[in-house]
Amino acid sequence: MNQILIIDDDPAIQMLLKRTLHKQGYEVSVASDGEEGLAQARKLRPGLVLCDWNMPGMTGLQVCRQVKATPELSTTMFVLLTARIALEDRVQGLDAGADDFLSKPIEMPELEARVRSNLRLHEANRELQEQKQLLEAELAEAAEYVSSILPDRMTEPPVTIDARFIPSRQLGGDGFDYYWLDSEHLAIYLIDASGHGLRAALPTLSVLNLLRARTLPQINYYQPSDVLRGLNETFQMTQRNDKYFTIWYGVYNRVKRQLVYASAGHPPAILLSGSPASYIQVQRLQTRGLPVGMFPDADYADECCEVIESSTLYIFSDGIYEINQSDGTIWGLDPFVELLADCRNRSVSNLDPVLHALKAVNPKDYFDDDLSLLEINFS
Repeated sequence: MNQILIIDDDPAIQMLLKRTLHKQGYEVSVASDGEEGLAQARKLRPGLVLCDWNMPGMTGLQVCRQVKATPELSTTMFVLLTARIALEDRVQGLDAGADDFLSKPIEMPELEARVRSNLRLHEANRELQEQKQLLEAELAEAAEYVSSILPDRMTEPPVTIDARFIPSRQLGGDGFDYYWLDSEHLAIYLIDASGHGLRAALPTLSVLNLLRARTLPQINYYQPSDVLRGLNETFQMTQRNDKYFTIWYGVYNRVKRQLVYASAGHPPAILLSGSPASYIQVQRLQTRGLPVGMFPDADYADECCEVIESSTLYIFSDGIYEINQSDGTIWGLDPFVELLADCRNRSVSNLDPVLHALKAVNPKDYFDDDLSLLEINFS
C-alpha cells in the first residue's frame, strides 16, 4: 500500500485530509511542521507528500527542495497545498521541485483525483528505477566478464606488456589482446566498437574469440592488413545491427625488431624511443582504412617500422583522450601524446602516472567512454 505523508501546521486541515484519504484506503501519516515532516519523509519513504506552502520555520518550498535532494526519495511525488494562484508562484514551486499543486480551499474530488494521479506516477517512476538498477547490474556483470577474458600482464622479456581497461558507467565496446603467434612473432591489437551497451560489447567479444582461436578462414595472421580484410568481410554492419568497430593490429618480429601494423579508423599507436637523457622520438603509427564493417570492399594496407631497444609502444581507444572539459572543449590527442612523452622524460613511463594525470584532466568522477590503454616495452 502506498504511504501518504501530510505536512501542515493546521490541525483542521490535517484531520480533513487524513480522514478523506483513510476512507479511500490509503495509509496516511501526518506532521505539523517542516522539520518533523522532512524527518518522517526520510523514515517512511512515502509515495506522496502533501505539504502546505506557508508554514512557520521551514516552508513547504524548503521541505520540497530537501525531499528532492534525498536520493532515497527520488520517486516520491511532492504536491504543494497553496492558496497562491499567480503564475510566478507556480514557477517558483516547480523550480523547487514540486510535481503538482492543490489549491486551497481544497475540493475533495480534486484531492482524490490528484492523489490517484500522483501515486500512479510514483509507481511508474519506481518501476523505471528498478528496471534501471537491473540494467546497470547487468552491464556491470558484462563489464566484469569482458575484463575477465582480457589477457594478463606479459612480464617476461624481450617484450613486457601492461594494460588497463576502465569501463565507463555504460558498458562500451573496447577490447584488446596480445599473444605469441610463434616463438618470434607477437600479435597485438585493440578494438573499439561503436555505441554503448551490450550491443557494442558483443561484436568485441566475437572478434576476441575469433582472433584468439584463429578461426577466420584463409587469413594470414602475420599480415595485419589481411586480418582486417577478413574481419571486414565477416562483420559487415548491415548484418550486425549496424555496428562497426575500429581496430589497430600489429605483429612484432623480435628477431628483426620490426613492427608491421595496419589500422581501420583507429587512433594511431604511439611509439616512444630514446631515454630521458636524450631526445625523445615520437612516432604516430597509423594507416589509412575505414572502420571494419562499413563497406565490404574497403582496402587496408600494411606499414612497417624499426623498433630500437628500450622503446615503448602505446595503443589505446579514443575514450582516453576525448574527454569533455568544463568549458565545452574536448581534451584531444595531441595533449595526450605530450603527456606520454612527458612521463617518459620524467622516467615514470608506466600506466599509473598516466592514468593519474588523466583523472586530473577529467572534470567528472567517471569517464564518458570506455578507456583502454596498452603499454608495450621492448627491451
